[in-house]
Amino acid sequence: MSGPLAGRIALVTGASRGIGAAVAVELARLGARCVLLARTQGGLEETDDAIRAIGGEATLLPFDLARDGEKLDMLGPSIVERFGRLDILVHAAGVLGRLTPVAHIMPKDWTECVAVNLTAAWRLIRTCDPPLRASDAGRAVFVTTGRVARPRAYWGAYGATKAGMEHLVQTWAQEVRTTPLRVNLLDPGAVATAMRAAAYPGEDPATLPAPADVAPRIAALCLPEETRQGETVRLYDSA
Repeated sequence: MSGPLAGRIALVTGASRGIGAAVAVELARLGARCVLLARTQGGLEETDDAIRAIGGEATLLPFDLARDGEKLDMLGPSIVERFGRLDILVHAAGVLGRLTPVAHIMPKDWTECVAVNLTAAWRLIRTCDPPLRASDAGRAVFVTTGRVARPRAYWGAYGATKAGMEHLVQTWAQEVRTTPLRVNLLDPGAVATAMRAAAYPGEDPATLPAPADVAPRIAALCLPEETRQGETVRLYDSA
């Protein structure tokens, strides 16, 4: 496909639905060859169908960020072996966990939030840093949340693990500041996703932006031209 990202290789996590799927389709529309990562094979195939419908190409990687750590560690080398480099990383995967008082957080729920929201981000940075540096204009975007800046009762596990992710990402951004690699965080605010519906079951999703509405702003941070480095971009005020 032609476009500003023609010939670029993009890895998108959480690509089976929601923001991750919408970003993958948008990157493909701009010309990128997408590597799609998510737990659900069926959801990945739906995203793949949407990408193929606009003339794009995708590679599907179904595995669980919470449980397949060693497999994730091999992702960067595998991308280098197949494509020679990685131009774009968008980490959109995340789990809400159970909304409950901090004193009532169960070990299983805490472990899952840490694994997906924090440890997976560290593993992605670790495995994708070399192939992103091999690009002439590497771009990494991590989707974050307003709960980091504005804690709220019962959101402790989600907010704490996302706060840890933000710290890691901003530290990494400083470490690569003198390279062509640009690393950013983005808070999309309230978006009509399955996670949002789980947190606010009485909310009308029609009153919220759809994932496709915020995808172009995320994709803009992936373009080869100079972009901001190490900032948290807040598109909407999170409710």
